[in-house]
Amino acid sequence: MSTEPPAFALRRGRPDDAGSITTVHLRSKRSAMPWLAEPHSDEEAERWVREGLDRFEVWVAEVHGDVVAYVAFEPGNLDQLYVVPGHQGEGIGSALVQLAKDRAGPPLRLWAFQRNRAARGFYERRGFRAVTLTDGENNDEREPDVSYEWTG
Repeated sequence: MSTEPPAFALRRGRPDDAGSITTVHLRSKRSAMPWLAEPHSDEEAERWVREGLDRFEVWVAEVHGDVVAYVAFEPGNLDQLYVVPGHQGEGIGSALVQLAKDRAGPPLRLWAFQRNRAARGFYERRGFRAVTLTDGENNDEREPDVSYEWTG
């Protein structure tokens, strides 16, 4: 029996992926940041994902046909990156960040919550540097955050 992680495939997100992307988003966020306020319902989150599929370039990662991660970006901005807990550490997040770097940057900027040390370390190991710390006044969760930038 192989101990290799399952192979993954990357493809553009489609409108019919909205439910799967929402599930990835909510599961990943709740697992990584159980302390984070949830100012929006799950239904509002899915509506936001559907709108994001129109606004951003969205890519998904699939394992055995199941969406397990996604990235949403536009030129200069990596807006969202989430990988479900069972598939973190398999290179999926790194592949999605590289895709965003190749297609949307440099420069490429993103935001992370200050308390999300795992995400911050992940981005820093991939060449992003912290630029600005805020008190969270401008995000829905009212959680202190940090902006990052990658300049190539």
